[in-house]
Amino acid sequence: MNHQGHEGSRRMNLPGFPSRSLVYFLVSLLSAYACVAQEGSSPQQPNAQPQGESSSHSHHSGHHVQVETEEDTQPKELTEAEASIDKHDYASAESVLRKFVDRNPDNYVAWFDLGFVENALGKVDDSIVAYRKSVAAKPDVFESNLNLGLQLAKVGSPEAEQFLRAATQLKPTAHTDEGQYRAWLSLGQVVAKSNPDKALADYRHAASLQPHEAEPHVSAGILLESQNKFADAEQEYKQVLALDPKSDDAITGLANIYMRGHKFSEAEDYLRRALALHPDSAPLHIQLARVLAAEGKNDAALSEMEGGIKLAPGDETALRELADLYATTGKSDLAEGIHRKLLTTHPNDPELHRELGQDLLRQTKFAQAKQEFLTALQLNPNFPEAYFDLAFTASKLNEYPVVIKALDARLKFQPENAITYFLRASAYDHLKDFKKAAANYRLFLKTANGKYPDQEWQAQHRLLAIEPKK
Repeated sequence: MNHQGHEGSRRMNLPGFPSRSLVYFLVSLLSAYACVAQEGSSPQQPNAQPQGESSSHSHHSGHHVQVETEEDTQPKELTEAEASIDKHDYASAESVLRKFVDRNPDNYVAWFDLGFVENALGKVDDSIVAYRKSVAAKPDVFESNLNLGLQLAKVGSPEAEQFLRAATQLKPTAHTDEGQYRAWLSLGQVVAKSNPDKALADYRHAASLQPHEAEPHVSAGILLESQNKFADAEQEYKQVLALDPKSDDAITGLANIYMRGHKFSEAEDYLRRALALHPDSAPLHIQLARVLAAEGKNDAALSEMEGGIKLAPGDETALRELADLYATTGKSDLAEGIHRKLLTTHPNDPELHRELGQDLLRQTKFAQAKQEFLTALQLNPNFPEAYFDLAFTASKLNEYPVVIKALDARLKFQPENAITYFLRASAYDHLKDFKKAAANYRLFLKTANGKYPDQEWQAQHRLLAIEPKK
């Protein structure tokens, strides 16, 4: 939703000011603060917006508002400062305005202009101080309350709610519905974490003021999704698409909802729609790869994941998922390469050593695999999966005492299962401890339930061979 057509100069009448004075208002939509207010609440992070004064939903950054005043009563310092602002010479404007407010501490327009200038110079704290002075000098001005609330939200201050709520009860100097819309939307985004029900009501109020704007529905959808109210979130996102068919947030939000609901074909459809709009988006390719993998379309998933990693080679989570896909599709040598690369920067990651060990195991490189499992256990002695892998690998190397030792260690963390009973039975069998072997073969047969026919056949025949004849 592009609002750039609304940007630029506007003429508004503010009470109590000389004519032809330029008063510059930073009336900015709080889309960026939605990232702060809802940080971590939404699982849809493939197209997350950077924090700043605009987002993919809106571009209300830096509205400059002009006022018709009487030129002969306009303080020349304000005229000079505003001329500098027109030229984006904010440093000169700051110098003039600071001298002016020192002599005229009750001039709310000068403080407001200074708040705008300080924000433009990146001095957020100084901007907040100036806006506070403007509000203190004249508390009933919509724009100064709104901008103070926005700046406080930017630094995460809980006071932001107070001034944004005040703005919702005041009348903008012009474009009333649009100004009020910004105030209600901003208020909702600020209170989304502390009072989500109130935030939803604020979003609906904003939507009623600007029914053709999709942003309130986007914010409501994100909030509802974070609360696991997926049916309600789905309806909000669909309303967004009715207003803006190319909304990234709605498309990826629906994809996330359908993926979490295991509606993979619907998730795939929305992700492909998003990729048609943004073919160079690494997060979208990676997300689509996950959906395709969940559908069992491993070759297609592999292609999407490789494409995503080409666009974002530093995404280590995706690299690990790519290694998993390589392993799933029988390309263990490629998986090995990825895990070795990751271990160069994370040499003390026990899970990476285990994953590399599994790559080697699948390639029948048993001695190398064993070493990786041992390294994983040295780094994390409380790693039952690595104990199992070590036991299995040791059985392939005919190191039967190691098999039993590893299984005993694993038993401290996880109970026995059919496979561990079989590995233990086979190890005791090879060590000629037939009594323990027979006991474990019987436990295996009791728990296998027909899932391992080859091993069950083997256990039955070994029992015939090693148990005393009656």
